[in-house]
Amino acid sequence: MTPPLLSVENLRVSFKGDDGWTPVVHDIAFDISAGQTVAIVGESGSGKSVTSLAIMRLLQKEHSRIEGSIRLNGKELTSLSETDMQRIRGNEISMIFQEPMTSLNPSLTIGFQLAEVLMTHRGMGQREAEAEAVRLMERVRIPSAAARVKEYPHRLSGGMRQRVMIAMALTCKPRLLIADEPTTALDVTIQAQILNLIRELQQEEGMGVLFITHDMGVVAEISDRTVVMLHGRTVESGTTEQIFSAPQHAYTRALLSAVPKLGSMKDEPAPKKFEEIDRTTGEPIKVLDEAPAKQPDLNAKPILEVRNLRKYFDIRSGLLRKVNGRVHAVEDVSFDIHQGETLALVGESGCGKSTTGRAIVRLTDVTEGEILLDGKNIAHLESIAFRPYRKSMQLIFQDPFASLNPSMRVGDAIAEPMLAHGTVTASQARDKVAELLNQVGLNPSVRNRFPHEFSGGQRQRISIARALSLRPRLMVADEAVSALDVSIKAQVINLMLDLQKEMGIAFLFISHDMAVVERISHRVAVMYLGEIVEIGTRSAIFGNPQHPYTKRLLSAVPIPDPSRRASRPELKLAELKSPIRPADYIAPKRVMNEVSAGHYVQEWGPEWDTSR
Repeated sequence: MTPPLLSVENLRVSFKGDDGWTPVVHDIAFDISAGQTVAIVGESGSGKSVTSLAIMRLLQKEHSRIEGSIRLNGKELTSLSETDMQRIRGNEISMIFQEPMTSLNPSLTIGFQLAEVLMTHRGMGQREAEAEAVRLMERVRIPSAAARVKEYPHRLSGGMRQRVMIAMALTCKPRLLIADEPTTALDVTIQAQILNLIRELQQEEGMGVLFITHDMGVVAEISDRTVVMLHGRTVESGTTEQIFSAPQHAYTRALLSAVPKLGSMKDEPAPKKFEEIDRTTGEPIKVLDEAPAKQPDLNAKPILEVRNLRKYFDIRSGLLRKVNGRVHAVEDVSFDIHQGETLALVGESGCGKSTTGRAIVRLTDVTEGEILLDGKNIAHLESIAFRPYRKSMQLIFQDPFASLNPSMRVGDAIAEPMLAHGTVTASQARDKVAELLNQVGLNPSVRNRFPHEFSGGQRQRISIARALSLRPRLMVADEAVSALDVSIKAQVINLMLDLQKEMGIAFLFISHDMAVVERISHRVAVMYLGEIVEIGTRSAIFGNPQHPYTKRLLSAVPIPDPSRRASRPELKLAELKSPIRPADYIAPKRVMNEVSAGHYVQEWGPEWDTSR
């Protein structure tokens, strides 16, 4: 019998604190063979990332203790010197981290950072390394790679930065690849290609993969064996087919039931709540199936009307900073949102959906078009004139930690908008903050804590409470749940549905998670390169997609069923096009055809012919 590539036995990890050593990982054991993928699945705090860092020996020696055995090709890693481990890292084991911005040097170009790895580990000359860096970026589907190698990390989207990190991890063709939530921030089409890429590399190089994730759909797509972790312990392990077809532990069953499945809303007339998980016990919590909220009246006057919205960003160069091109981020976009309605805006990174949301709430200026709030065009109002309207529209950001002031207590952060707009006095603010915290499911006693003292899901609830403080009629949720664990995601989405039912709030829900969009939306608009290519009711978009791009998005969604992996058709992915246009470019007028009541599809040309 061939010995495993990686063998982990009785792994225990402890961290040193004021009260001594605290164990966080308890007796973890698994093997990975060459060409095999093992997934460690669990939510934040389960110990899965600590396990991967222990294997790489990246935990601080002074504050951590690793016990047990970690063998790579029979070599015991726990007893190696740091010098020997440095030779193994990158050459024999590579790791893709979840947050690329903290892993990339912001002061160095992307190309330099990739080339540096190639020169250090593979002995390439500078010219050869630079050419190989472009080839690697093209392989992970970064458009205009030859130009992007000269850019700095902050100029790339989160998805683009993650692709750079994947390219960097693959530079030395490692025997073992550790992927820590590598696709969490990626669009479904990019995620599908990255998963395909990892599978191809396994076949070519015989590479083993340790895939760490909380996405059971991704687990079903890629892993051969699965280890389920809860509170630092293995609660279940086995082949992926066994885990999905006959889960034994309550937590595994709860994780699987919390995964939104594409097509599950086929016969549902309205958005539906998720089943929740008790993060302490791992047991499922049955959410009461209450009477659905009143369906939005699409014949009534909309709260928001967007008409022919355009947003361009100038590209300047030369000594005189002359405009020599423009990024056409949003191109002739139009839609309505009614009271109590959720309109989902979906598409890949760079399609313009976040720019659209920011333009609506006036966080970025509009180039052309109208934004009508209750019939009043607010698109070009001066800041002072717009101030009264700002109360009616609020934005929930993707990263609640970045949107909360780390030095401000959360109670003060929630009270700040009300005090700034004069809707409450200082004496009234305390009671109002307590009411808002209760409304989002938090105890008012937490008002004096700082953001770092909360989990990601709790911080997102605080952000929602702050957004609710001015009693808005419209809320723009920009990837508000994309980075959350399944249990927290379910809680936050259920909260949003409750608020919509109680207060009649309209939501513009910006997301790349098609399965979640199907669960909570009334209507869906699909964006590609700044344009809406299809818009209609949820049932029309998911049940009868017409545009090739919509079909491509839906076909890329991971299916949480490993038995269907082999029968799944190969996803044909075209090269991402650039939204950069010449300075004098005028976009052609698009034609939208109504294929059924309220279902509009943009006419498309031969560039969408996938048969060629």
